[in-house]
Amino acid sequence: MALHFTREEYAAREARLVEAMKVLKLDAILLFAQESSYWLTGYDTFGFCFFQCLVVKQDGTKVLLTRSADLRQAQHTSIVEDIRIWVDRGEASPVLQLKDLLFELGLLGMRVGVEYDTHGLTAKNGRLVDEHLATFADLIDASSVVPQLRMVKSAAELEVVREAGRIADLALAAAEAEIRPGADEGRILAALQGAVFEAGGDYPANEFIIGSGRDALLCRYKSGRRRLDAHDQITLEFAGVHRHYHAALMRTICVGAATPRHEELHAAALDALAAVEAEMRPGRTFGDVFDAHARVFDERGLIDHRLNACGYSLGARFTPSWMDMPMFFRGNPAEIVPDMVLFAHMILMDSQSGTALCLGRTYRTTAEAPVPLSAAPLDLVVKG
Repeated sequence: MALHFTREEYAAREARLVEAMKVLKLDAILLFAQESSYWLTGYDTFGFCFFQCLVVKQDGTKVLLTRSADLRQAQHTSIVEDIRIWVDRGEASPVLQLKDLLFELGLLGMRVGVEYDTHGLTAKNGRLVDEHLATFADLIDASSVVPQLRMVKSAAELEVVREAGRIADLALAAAEAEIRPGADEGRILAALQGAVFEAGGDYPANEFIIGSGRDALLCRYKSGRRRLDAHDQITLEFAGVHRHYHAALMRTICVGAATPRHEELHAAALDALAAVEAEMRPGRTFGDVFDAHARVFDERGLIDHRLNACGYSLGARFTPSWMDMPMFFRGNPAEIVPDMVLFAHMILMDSQSGTALCLGRTYRTTAEAPVPLSAAPLDLVVKG
């Protein structure tokens, strides 16, 4: 079996979930988020683009309802022993098959939690779940149950995350080696992703972000490549990925020479990151971290060039995004506790001058100061 954690680790996760279900008085929970199934059982697939559901009862009983293409996937990668197949056939409804399964499990009239807030349950299928199960059981929105458990990492998870951080540093070094006047963005991107694969890493949950020239001001991946000019800038946001766990990095690298504006924004980003690190500890909130970032930038007249969020939690994530909750934004009351994995990005995009300056890295929180998962320096890099 392709399990990445011990049976004891999965048992501990199940115990935490069962305890949370008891607190919420849930007789069962319907897990539609791929991250939840992976965390709880090891089940590793992109088949969540179709309907599938992991049913977990309060006594720990687990039954996976999925398609035939994922039968062996579940058998090979997970600890789930009871796997049911819904059949692609005419007007066959997997939700009706789920209802039959829940009846078999004795859940008629029971209090059942549902993971609604996930890409693994489309709006259409969510409506069908409500339509067919609303009179069958007392449905409760339980979207936050497993994500809250996943926020704090176990010792075994932290070991995997540290490896993801090591891989991220290798990828950054590989990319920097390719950056020079005339370099093709495609080769730089290939170096980034290739380094991750060569180190035993995985595909990321979303595309690596790469942009040069004015496209260095973009915060998302887009199609199309260009060659770097003699004097240029390039922004990279990517992640080392190991066993689907992510450790992200972000950098803007200058080509030829750094402009005075680059140097000014880099100094601001360094100070903002230091302010964020000072707040990223128990007793503070995610909102406090954002306020520290915003205070540094706003005092320097950069309010129009920063974003309204400055990072987020990371963990084992699947397409379409490696971003996890909670996120650093104003007023977020979520508390910081030890053994979270948090990515902080200081993003400055000056559209007037066409200058980008981004600086970010991933941390593990502790009882005191956060520990960076990257050993890469924070200097402004200039490639000639």
